[in-house]
Parts: sequence; structure tokens; C-alpha cells
Amino acid sequence: MTKRLRAKYKIDRRLGENIWGRPKSPLNKRESRPGQHGERRVQKLSDYGQQLKAKQKLKGYYANLNERQFHRIYVEASRLKGSTSEHVIGLLERRLDAVVYRAKFVPTVFAARQFVSHGHVTVNGRRVTVSSYRCKPGDVVEVREKSRQMPLVLEAIKSPERDVPDYIEADHGRLSAKFVRVPTLSDVPYPVHMEPNLVVEFYSR
Repeated sequence: MTKRLRAKYKIDRRLGENIWGRPKSPLNKRESRPGQHGERRVQKLSDYGQQLKAKQKLKGYYANLNERQFHRIYVEASRLKGSTSEHVIGLLERRLDAVVYRAKFVPTVFAARQFVSHGHVTVNGRRVTVSSYRCKPGDVVEVREKSRQMPLVLEAIKSPERDVPDYIEADHGRLSAKFVRVPTLSDVPYPVHMEPNLVVEFYSR
């Protein structure tokens, strides 16, 4: 479980962006950074600073992955043919907690990580409790029968806050979702502008 669970919106304020697009974000009321000196004007970022912020923003979006996990994803993406930045996004979106979140079974990606680790989800009929489990095209993710009446789930599927992207086929009647294909950056419905190319530049320095 991430250490940022209770203070996740500090990530928003530190980065100066509502990275999950949620109405509860403190940035909707106060745009300054957290802390005593948050009102001070932020200086223009250097190239390194922009790369670091892009990394922190993308890492924070996925329930604030730890540095080791995130760097491992970059290393794997860099070994694949084609665009490394696109592969980074594809690998992140293949995570089971990301698929559960995209399918709208839970309201936040933090809740998705907890939901998976508590054993509420199956993949192709088998229970999986590892949030970093990597889904493949064609995999079917389902909420377990005993978990389908949880208020968290019922509220999430009715929420108009976000839509299910087209690379996931969700059936909210059966609480199942099929991971159709690995998305590209343009397919992913990020509420803010993500720059995985700057993340690649950060790690390839």
C-alpha cells in the first residue's frame, strides 16, 4: 500500500496540476503548493526540472509508484523496438490496477491498488492479488461475486466523472472488462498533459 494514500492530493499541489481530474482536488480551491511558503512564485524550471516534474507527474498518477518499480518499467520499455515513451505508457496501462481503474470498478487508482491486493478481482477466472500484474490483450478482468455489492463498486460504475476508454470493453452489468489492446499515449484519457518523452530523457541522461 502506498504511503501517499491519505495525503495523495499533496501530489496535486506539489506539481501544481490536478493530475487525476477529480473535483475534490485542493487545486480547485487553492492553486499554491503545500507548505508554509507555497504562495511564493515558482521559478521557471530548467530542462532537468521539467524532466523531473514529468516523471513525478506520471509516477504519481499511477498511485505514486515507487522509484524502483517505475525505473524498471522504463528499462523494459527501452529494450523494446519502437518508441520508448509509447512503450512506457503501454506497460503502465497494462497493470491490473490500471485496468480495474479504467473499467470504472473503483473511483480512484489508489482504490484500485487496494481493491486488487484485497483479492476482489479475477483475471481469466483466477484470483490475482498483485496490482502490478500485467494484463495481455484478450484478458478478462472480473470483480468477484462476493465483492459486487460493495458500495465502492456500485458508486464507481454510476459515476459520470469519467468514461471507459475504447481499449477496454467493460460490462458493468456483469462487472467484467476485457483488455482489448495495448493503448498508445493518445488513447489514454489523462486529465492533464503527460510527457513520457521527458521521462525517457530523464532516465537516459
